[in-house]
Amino acid sequence: MSELKTKSDKHKATLEAMAKADLMGREVELGEKRIVAEGGTPLLRIEDLKLHFVTTRGSVQAVDGVNFNLNTNKAVVVVGESGCGKSSLAKALLRLLPRNVGEYSGKVWLKDVETMSLSDEEYRKRIRWIKMSMVPQAAMNSLNPVLRVGDQVAEPVMIHYGATQKEAMTQAAKLFQNVGVPVDFLTRYPFELSGGMRQRVAIAMSLVTGPDLVILDEPTSALDVLTQANIFNLLKRIKANLETSFILITHDIATSSELADIVAVMYAGQIIEVSESHRFFSAPRHPYSAKLMASVPKLRSREEPDFILGKPPSLINPPTGCRFAERCPSRFEKCSVEPPIYDFGEDWVKCWLYEGKVKPDERNN
Repeated sequence: MSELKTKSDKHKATLEAMAKADLMGREVELGEKRIVAEGGTPLLRIEDLKLHFVTTRGSVQAVDGVNFNLNTNKAVVVVGESGCGKSSLAKALLRLLPRNVGEYSGKVWLKDVETMSLSDEEYRKRIRWIKMSMVPQAAMNSLNPVLRVGDQVAEPVMIHYGATQKEAMTQAAKLFQNVGVPVDFLTRYPFELSGGMRQRVAIAMSLVTGPDLVILDEPTSALDVLTQANIFNLLKRIKANLETSFILITHDIATSSELADIVAVMYAGQIIEVSESHRFFSAPRHPYSAKLMASVPKLRSREEPDFILGKPPSLINPPTGCRFAERCPSRFEKCSVEPPIYDFGEDWVKCWLYEGKVKPDERNN
């Protein structure tokens, strides 16, 4: 009981601080929820993360040896073609796993906690929606159609921190104001809201417990351009004022540049390049990354967008060596062998083109 009371007291302090936050421009002090990466320790560190699914056709290697780090108050954008494993990566991090999991392994540290070693119950109580939350694709499908949206946003506070319904609804109302949803919408059902408003409700739900990290899975899909811009402006204010870190999963490279500090390129279940955003958007290193950037229409250029020949390999039986080799314009003989990671300091790339130019990293997917 004393542990529960302490936890509740800490949360009430967090709620009081969050209540003072004006996401339109003022700073917020979050007390113990404010995270400082002392000594450069990453907020999130992923090593050799794998998530394979069992099917009648074979094992689908949706996430196959993923590595990357994310620091506090940073946003990493995971880009790649549809079906490359981006949404499966989000499910692996939050441990939202289907029944047909064949292999789920690797190391995931959230600050100093190695989350893969936690039991499902420990993970639910200590990590999911407390330290790490998610904004899923298609908010209309993620919201319960028979419950009022206010009740759905308030529920995590009641479950995880033991707040009363009145306290939780008060916090939900304040978050609605902060994300640009009228307070009177608390009593509405999801079908009574527009697509943009439903997306804002989903964002409020992900923030209600004050997590350190929020995973955004295609948060602006199926929204018009103006609503997309408003959502990304909101996310930038949240990142600046609450010091929240984000993982943004998308295939829209142009939109992702709005939020990105770091870009991670995913192809056929693997991360093949990680780069600071300002370097990636001007000079991507991996041939696949260069092709992705060349496919984006340019506003002030007569150059036509490029395209990538062929299609991504099957994740049931991916090719040996570099998985992009069959579609790569720079392919040569050594590409039939698995490439190591070549480290550029803050950036790294998984491609044989850099052999002899930089020293291979100790990590190996």
